[in-house]
Amino acid sequence: MRTTPDICDDFPNDIRILAPIFKSYGAISHFGGQVITVKCYEDNSFIKSLSAEQGNRRILVVDGGGSLKKALLGDLIAADFVSHGWAGVVIHGCVRDVEILKTLPLGIRAVNSIPLKTARKGQGEQGIPLCIAGVTVNTGDYMVADDTGIVVSDQPIHL
Repeated sequence: MRTTPDICDDFPNDIRILAPIFKSYGAISHFGGQVITVKCYEDNSFIKSLSAEQGNRRILVVDGGGSLKKALLGDLIAADFVSHGWAGVVIHGCVRDVEILKTLPLGIRAVNSIPLKTARKGQGEQGIPLCIAGVTVNTGDYMVADDTGIVVSDQPIHL
């Protein structure tokens, strides 16, 4: 898989670069795949539901509104993503169980961490365009994340 700097060099007009606001929390630092989107605010119902589906090396991108009050992903849901073959999760919001997340073979990016979990009220939307970290991300886009940054494109840049 190409690095994000190489992708930027090879596809300067085809990529969008997320602002560098995300920290790495998973054991996998370099991951890529096709995107599926979820928008939710302090409710991880849709995230939990998707963690039980086959991931096929996809990346879940979550617009959590940047909330720093409640974690949208913890160790149990992250373990479900691993067992169902997801490549990664990128969250514009928080995670928890950081000590365990860093041992799981999953790419995880989030804005920060906090120990408080969310309530599950079934609120949120799936498969809609998101505007996070200064760019639009759509279901079906392709994303690559590594230690340098996160890039997204409507073309398969991760191959």
